[in-house]
Amino acid sequence: MRDAHAAAARSLQVTASGPEVWGWQGRTLSRRAGSCWLRVVAAPVAKQGGRLWEGTALADALVPRSVPRPRLRGLLDWKADGSAYRAELTEYVSVPPVTSGTPVLARDVALPDAWWADLRTALETLATVPTDREAVRQRWIDNNFRRFLGIDPIQIHAYTTGHGDLHWANLTHAPLVLLDWENWGRLPVGYDLGLLHAYSLTAPATAARIRHQFAHVLGTAAGRAGELVALGQLLQACSRGVHPGLAPLIARWAEHLTGTPVPV
Repeated sequence: MRDAHAAAARSLQVTASGPEVWGWQGRTLSRRAGSCWLRVVAAPVAKQGGRLWEGTALADALVPRSVPRPRLRGLLDWKADGSAYRAELTEYVSVPPVTSGTPVLARDVALPDAWWADLRTALETLATVPTDREAVRQRWIDNNFRRFLGIDPIQIHAYTTGHGDLHWANLTHAPLVLLDWENWGRLPVGYDLGLLHAYSLTAPATAARIRHQFAHVLGTAAGRAGELVALGQLLQACSRGVHPGLAPLIARWAEHLTGTPVPV
């Protein structure tokens, strides 16, 4: 991955510097490159392409610029030794994310009212973008609701276009910028906000602010359904050892919404 990143930097005529930032299971490697950010994603040749591979480029082409995000500056694809690589050169965002290295908010954070208003506007604008990208599939709900939530699967009828990975490491301090667009697409109404709320359960005041600020979504039947999908997927991640400290809080909140204890 380091060799691939260095090769991408040479081809895109930038100089990488600063600390390495590794993605999930070493699938991506990113570093600052002057006024840009260079990210390289790798996959076996047989598994290249698809939703995660194309997310950043499609977001740059289809999502309105009023949704604050890094602008794509360059794109490079190549293959070597049985692996496929994609390099994405985007604007460097100098404003730090709310959290670093984890999506979980460990303590309450003071964000100005304008930040919350900007987040609402960004999500409402994103919801208007037509796309056939599926960030969350009904099949996952059908196969996993009983296992992780202890309830019968629900049928999702209200979909919207969303970010798909809305957490605190993908949101900057003011001024707001939304990072990491590989997962965006069609998802249940309430999914994004349910995910952000779940990652805030360790910070009660911030969690309460989310429910107040977005009550027009989370307080509806459609929003509750989407939130349950987000909780179910997080409980699946927790079953694999991710976010062990957050797991009991997510389980407790899911039980609060459904009235059913989640399976052990």
